[in-house]
Amino acid sequence: MGTPIRILIADDHTLVREGLRRILSTRGDLHVVAESSDCQSTLQMIDEHAADILLLDLTMPGRGGMEILREVRTRAPGLKVLVLTMHPEDQFAVRALRAGASGFLTKDVATDELLRAIDAVHSRGKYVTPGVAERLAHDVDASLYKAPKEELSERERQVLIAIAAGQSLTSIAQSMSLSVKTVSTYRTRVLRKLGLQSNADLVKFALERGLTA
Repeated sequence: MGTPIRILIADDHTLVREGLRRILSTRGDLHVVAESSDCQSTLQMIDEHAADILLLDLTMPGRGGMEILREVRTRAPGLKVLVLTMHPEDQFAVRALRAGASGFLTKDVATDELLRAIDAVHSRGKYVTPGVAERLAHDVDASLYKAPKEELSERERQVLIAIAAGQSLTSIAQSMSLSVKTVSTYRTRVLRKLGLQSNADLVKFALERGLTA
């Protein structure tokens, strides 16, 4: 077993925190370092405890969720934040990602998806559902994707957004109902059109244009 993934939990409901602890305890590589129940104690917690991931509820006593998210990103830029909230994905996910979240899940999510999200955020730095990836793609002005000679197609833009969000080619293929080979072809076209060489270049390109959090 490798180094444990250190996790902080910020939620004002005791039962939710207890439930999360039970879920995380099923994995020997997940270690809950500390918990908090309001915005102020959350900021104190991240100042006092080194961790890899913060599970953050957007609605807690104190300041607004987006404000506290931005404060967390300022205080602990290396801490990845996975938002876990009751707020609907279609209204809050993109806002949370642009405010600095590494991922967004609603509290009705299945246990398996929560664990997958934690793994994705820890290993790749991002986790978004296919629905959020699509919203991100449609939220961006197409002019941002223009290359010197060619403009990306809609499918190519979707693949770019998904790669920048940390999704694997297999995951992208499943969400778009395509083969991995086809997605790989789209990736190659995006690299060629944008004059880039690697996934790291794609992520940098997206970050520079505000396409990801």
